[in-house]
Amino acid sequence: MARRGVPAVALVTEEFWSQGDFVARSLGMPDLPRIRLPHPVAGTGKANMRKVAEAIAPRVLAALAPGA
Repeated sequence: MARRGVPAVALVTEEFWSQGDFVARSLGMPDLPRIRLPHPVAGTGKANMRKVAEAIAPRVLAALAPGA
């Protein structure tokens, strides 16, 4: 999406942050906005997933804002 000019942000858990660096660089997109999530998120229950989502939502919206 980002290559097509659509604002995008990657959500990456702490466990995979360094891998996210590698992938972003290898794709020629080292400046793609990324947000670090706690690890794990999947499988931690709806209540925890909601808590994580509510905590990061403002950061996601800020990263997607024009001129961010």
